[in-house]
Amino acid sequence: MKLSAIKPILETVETVTFILPNGQLVPEHFHVTEVGQITKNFIDCGGKVRQETVVNFQLWDANDYEHRLKPSKLQQIIALSEKVLNIGDYEIEVEYQGETIGKYDLDFNGTAFTLLNKTTACLAEDACGIPVEKQKNNTTETKSATSCCTPGSSCC
Repeated sequence: MKLSAIKPILETVETVTFILPNGQLVPEHFHVTEVGQITKNFIDCGGKVRQETVVNFQLWDANDYEHRLKPSKLQQIIALSEKVLNIGDYEIEVEYQGETIGKYDLDFNGTAFTLLNKTTACLAEDACGIPVEKQKNNTTETKSATSCCTPGSSCC
């Protein structure tokens, strides 16, 4: 979900609710501790220079059990971030502390915001020589012998 897509939703909802990928709710007393823009400059395993920019929301589960973030307050935080930081209309990435800090994509199911698991992928498939049928999106699966991280594959 892009930043422009969240604004009209905040106009219509009475509460700001986030659901984790496992179906659990982020506790209703969460805080949005950051709204920012993050630009990542990197080189993929094929040697191509890339840039990725996201709008970052950081959620924090505090011991402030009476706190409730209202949609209008989140709108104010977003507006101030756009004005002061000149944030662009990029995809929103949500950070939330579980066992470690998780990063999620954001969607809306009609009543609540849903946090979607992010995945990794090889961005240089042509340089790595991974056949289409051998590509893996699930990082828990074992890699094939033609993986881009195989010694001698010349992409890592």
